Amino acid sequence: MKSTGEQRLEFSLDMKSGVPFYKQIIFQVEMAIADGRLEKGSQLPTVRSLAVDLSINPNTVARAYAEMEIRNIVVTQQGSGTFISDKKINLNAIEREQILSQITKGYLTKAASYGFSLQEILTNINELGSELNKKEEQV
Repeated sequence: MKSTGEQRLEFSLDMKSGVPFYKQIIFQVEMAIADGRLEKGSQLPTVRSLAVDLSINPNTVARAYAEMEIRNIVVTQQGSGTFISDKKINLNAIEREQILSQITKGYLTKAASYGFSLQEILTNINELGSELNKKEEQV
């Protein structure tokens, strides 16, 4: 997803969370707006391209976009695309913590099911965090 700064939001879906895919897309857009990764005027990928990227039915992406348009999160311009509106999205610390907790719990459960210890998981997270920091510093 490109914004005015050519930043791209990488969508991902949790197939086992029980949360419908269209809602996961909406949550990810809302989080990106709330934390400033997406700004007014940022363009979302086309329905078809996001559906292909996520390997889901285009109707699912269309439903997410339609829901966001109803809630004034995005505006669609025929022939141009779907863009972030000027609506402010604010997530409080409790909401952010709940989302992070859900993501973390799923990750830890899956890693533990493969036999990884908590120490191995923490070591891996620290290594990945270091790599991410290096990439951010290069930008």
